[in-house]
Amino acid sequence: MRRLLRYARPYRALVIGSLALLLADGMLQLVGPALTQRVIDVAIPRGDTRLVVTSAAMFAATLLFQFAFTYSETMLTSLLGQRVMRDLRVEIFAHLQRLSVSFFDRNPVGRLVTRVTSDVESLNELFTAGVVAGIGDLFTLLAISIAMLVVDWRLALAAFAVIPAVLIASNVFRVRVRESYRAIRTRLARINAFLQERISGVRVVQLFGREGSESQRFDALNRDHLDAHLRSVTVYALYFPVIEVLTTVAMASLIVAGSSRVRGASITVGTVAAFLQLVRRFYQPLQDLSDKYNTLQQAMASSERVFRLLDTESGDGKRERGDETPSGRLAVRDGHPQASAVSRLRSPDSGRGVTVEFDDVWFAYGLAHLAKGDASLSEPEWVLRGVSFLARPGQTLALVGHTGAGKTTIVSLLLRFYDPQRGRILVNGVDIRDMSLDALRGLIGYVQQDIFLFAGDITSNIRLSAPLTDADVVRAAERVGADRVIRRLPREYAYELGERGASVSVGERQLLSFARAIASDPALLILDEATSAVDSEIEASIQEALEVLMHDRTTIAIAHRLSTIVGATEILVLHHGEVRERGTHRELLAREGLYQRLYRLQQGEIAAAAQT
Repeated sequence: MRRLLRYARPYRALVIGSLALLLADGMLQLVGPALTQRVIDVAIPRGDTRLVVTSAAMFAATLLFQFAFTYSETMLTSLLGQRVMRDLRVEIFAHLQRLSVSFFDRNPVGRLVTRVTSDVESLNELFTAGVVAGIGDLFTLLAISIAMLVVDWRLALAAFAVIPAVLIASNVFRVRVRESYRAIRTRLARINAFLQERISGVRVVQLFGREGSESQRFDALNRDHLDAHLRSVTVYALYFPVIEVLTTVAMASLIVAGSSRVRGASITVGTVAAFLQLVRRFYQPLQDLSDKYNTLQQAMASSERVFRLLDTESGDGKRERGDETPSGRLAVRDGHPQASAVSRLRSPDSGRGVTVEFDDVWFAYGLAHLAKGDASLSEPEWVLRGVSFLARPGQTLALVGHTGAGKTTIVSLLLRFYDPQRGRILVNGVDIRDMSLDALRGLIGYVQQDIFLFAGDITSNIRLSAPLTDADVVRAAERVGADRVIRRLPREYAYELGERGASVSVGERQLLSFARAIASDPALLILDEATSAVDSEIEASIQEALEVLMHDRTTIAIAHRLSTIVGATEILVLHHGEVRERGTHRELLAREGLYQRLYRLQQGEIAAAAQT
C-alpha cells in the first residue's frame, strides 16, 4: 500500500481537496438528525409552523451542499485515479521495453497486456473509490459516534451492540473476496494470453480447420473465469444481506431501549427519532468500509502482479553502470553512455566498421544460474560450444549450417538479447557486457528474415528512433532499391502500413527493413538471409547496393542460400553449436567436408527445380 500511495504524491492537491470535501460531507450527515429532533421535540408540541418550514429549508440546503460536495469529490478522485493510472501505465510500458528477450520467452504477450490494462484499472478503483473515500467514511463514523455518545451514551451503546457481529462478518467477507479476486485475475490473464495467440495466428487456425476445437478451449477458459466471478458474487450476495439484517437488529435494540425511557420521560421522542437516523448513517459507512476493503483486496491482488513485473530486472545489468575503468568499461551517466565512450567504439584506424570477436563462447537457453557461477545443476544442452571467431572492418563473415546449428543464437548474443554463460564477446576490444545497450545496438544495422514493421507510414518505419531527415530516409531507400516499390504506392513515403506491414508483400517488407537497417549508417551489418523473400531482379539490385554498403563495414550474414555468400571473406560452418569448418568458399569446397555437401545439395535442388 505504501508503494501504491507513492504514485499519488505528485497529486497532493487533488488528495487534500477530496479529503476536505469528504470531511465536510461527513459533518453534514449530522444536520438531518439534529433537525428531526428539533422539529419533533420543539416545533410540533408548540405548533410552530415557521420553525418546521425553517428546518425543512435548512434540510434542503444541506442536501444541495451534499450534492455539490459529493459531485466535486467524485470528480477530484476520478481525476486522481486517471492520472495515477496514466503514470503507472507509462512506467510499465517503459519497463517492458527494457526487459531482456528471455523474459518475453517465458511470459505470454496476453498476460503482459493484462498487467497494463485490467490490473492497472483495478488500481484505479483503489484511488477513485478506495483510499480517499475510505478515509471519509472513517471520519463520518467518528463524527456520528461522538454525536451519539454526546446526545445519549446509553442509547449509543444499544446501537453499537451488533458491531462485533459486523466485524466478524466483514472479516470472513474480506478473506473470501481476496481469494476470489486472485482467482479472477489469474483466469483473466489466461484468457488474454489465449486470445492474443489465436488472433495473431488466425491464418493457421483457419488453414488447419481448428476453429471448432479452439472455440471449445476458449469456452473452457471462459467458464473457468465465470466460475471464479460467480464465487465472488456469492460472497457479495451473502455479505450485504447479513449487514442489512444486523443494521435492522441495531435499530430494533435502539427502539426497545428507547421506548421504556420515553415512557419514563428520561428522553424525548425526537431523540429516539434522531438516533434512528444516526444509526442508519452509522452502519452505512461501516458497510461501505467493508466494500472499500474489498476494493483494496482487489487492488492488492493486481498490485502483486504489477510490482512483480516492475521488479523484474531489465536487460541492462549492473555491469553497465559506473564510470570508465582501466579495463575499458564504457562510461555511463544515468544509464546512458557518454558520447566520447561510444565514439571510441568506431576505431579511426579501421574505417567505419568495428572489430567483432567471439572468444570461446558457450551458451544454453534458460541457464541464468550458470552465468552467476552456479554449476550445481547437471550439464546443460549447449546451443553453442566454444565458438570463437574474429570479424574485422571491411570483412564479411558468413554463418552457414543446418537448422538449429546456432546461427541465429550467435546474432542474438551479439545483440545482447541474451548473455553467454561462458566466454566473451568483444567489440573493438570492449566486452559488450561492459557497454550500454544503446551504445551497442546503435552500432548495428539488422535485417531479420522475419520482418516486423509497425503500423504507421513508411517514413516512420525507416527512420524509427534515428534522427534522420526525410531526405535521409529517401536516400536510404534509394540505396537499396526500395524507392521503386515506394513510388508505386499511394502517397508514397506517407503510405500507411497495416499491422506488421500487412498492406505490402513479404518482399516489399524485406526491402523496407533493409532500408531501415542502413538508414543510420551502421558500423556493423547483420543480415539474416536478407534476400530470401525478394525476386531475382530486386535481389540483383540489393546485391549491388550491398557491395557499396559493406565497404569499410563489418558484415555478419546468416546464409540459408549458399550462393549469396560465395564472396564472403570467411565462412563458418556450424554443426550442433560448434564451428566445424572455416575458410573461403573455394577453400571449403576443396576440403570436401560439410560445406561441400551442403553446397552440392542446394545446387542439385536448384537444378531439379529448373528442370521442373
